[in-house]
Amino acid sequence: MSKTPGTTPGTAPGTAKDTALPDPRRWKALVFIALAQLMVVLDATIVNIALPTAQRDLGISDGNRQWVITAYALAFGGLLLFGGRIADLWGRKRTFVVGLIGFAAASALGGAATGQAMMLGARGLQGVFGALLAPAALSLLAVMFTDVKERAKAFGIYGAIAGGGGAVGLILGGFLTEYLNWRWTFYVNIPFAVIAAIGAYLVIREPESARNRSSLDVPGVVLSTLGLVALVYGFTRAESAGWTDGLTVAMFIASVVLLAAFVVTETKVKSPLLPLRVVTDRNRGGVYLSLGLAVIAMFGLFLFLTFYLQVVKGYSPVKTGFAFLPMIVGMVVGSTQIGTRLMTRVPPRMLMGPGFLVAAVGMLLLTQLEIGSSYAGLILPAQLLLGLGMGTAFMPAMSLSTYGVEPTDAGVASAMVNTSQQVGGAIGTALLNTIAASATTSYIAARAATANDPRLLEFQGMVHGFTSAIWWAVGILVGSTVIAVVLVNAGRPGAGEPGASSEDGEHAETKIPVVVH
Repeated sequence: MSKTPGTTPGTAPGTAKDTALPDPRRWKALVFIALAQLMVVLDATIVNIALPTAQRDLGISDGNRQWVITAYALAFGGLLLFGGRIADLWGRKRTFVVGLIGFAAASALGGAATGQAMMLGARGLQGVFGALLAPAALSLLAVMFTDVKERAKAFGIYGAIAGGGGAVGLILGGFLTEYLNWRWTFYVNIPFAVIAAIGAYLVIREPESARNRSSLDVPGVVLSTLGLVALVYGFTRAESAGWTDGLTVAMFIASVVLLAAFVVTETKVKSPLLPLRVVTDRNRGGVYLSLGLAVIAMFGLFLFLTFYLQVVKGYSPVKTGFAFLPMIVGMVVGSTQIGTRLMTRVPPRMLMGPGFLVAAVGMLLLTQLEIGSSYAGLILPAQLLLGLGMGTAFMPAMSLSTYGVEPTDAGVASAMVNTSQQVGGAIGTALLNTIAASATTSYIAARAATANDPRLLEFQGMVHGFTSAIWWAVGILVGSTVIAVVLVNAGRPGAGEPGASSEDGEHAETKIPVVVH
């Protein structure tokens, strides 16, 4: 495929010529889109470190404490498909800017919270506007970057931010909580959002031809939202109430029924919210499954290492946050150096499979964790391997998330990536934490009668629980590897990959893999 020439000055947006040529301001746009993505991703973890202090100041009960996290997860995960469709309908730029302004307002509300209700409402609103913002940002990149090599560079940067944002949130959350105030974990979003919104308004130009102006699939919106909310809530409730709890089981049953009804509905309506062609392609399906599983492992690891470092090793919140730096460095190197350089030279599965496998080796090292384990000797190299592997795998995986879709479906295809990650995060936190808690309880119960130091036994039990759950995470990452190698069969970008129409010619940018997250 020949390199697409630069945009002709004065070309009107929406013309055939305009949509075939790259936007001259696309690299400036990437800065603001990446900034917005960083804000959304780090918000998933930045509040975690501040939660104990915020709970005490606002008088939130232990029973309701989880809702500070859950309210965001439910709104964000439940509305992502709807947000993706709105982006296709309204236009990605408009949806992106509205999402940023709304997220900033919700963050201001959370920072100013005077009680439990105000805090939970703010978190829910953050989730709502995040569900607009995330797929809009992703699909903007999908329609703005039309050259394979440029996509590899742009989305290598974007993928590194998306992959490492959670760890950045732990660092920033620790710093703000320890040296300023927990309220700044909310207020810090405001300058991010304002700068990104102003920049997006000034430099982003979205091709009009990429809009999908079909009528909104209201039954699909209702069924998908309720089904995803039930699924995410089921997993978050299982963490605290147990897997056999009546309401937990009811949520899982309801989610299966609602999502099944959603699939049936999408086969019958004229303009479906989620055209099934988006998810039935083997490459996109492989991406959604492998990424969802990988995120299960990663979110569980964030939880365990945070507790291990703070509770067992006695690290401060700031020191704990900085302890995650090797993983961030690994992700940046894996995504921007390894993934970006090889993306246009080898098939995606040749990066995804080995990448997930390297991450699994890093996770395997952490199964050797003990109370006295050396940070430099064990945790640091394990994090580097995890970061390198995930960064390398995320890069081509994101590139296939809108593989072969028309630009009019880019928003909802992008939303599916975020949905798989959000659901994966909820499952990972609940599933692995439940496994760890069960293993800890069994360990302590078996040794309580003969223990000389109850405090030491508690730490030993905690670490045993962590390593037991980490073994599951290793298996999950191996599963991601197998899925990537077996399902993903796309060739290297621009080399006649499956699914690309031969008549695409110079307009192949709508058919080749789009590197996104």
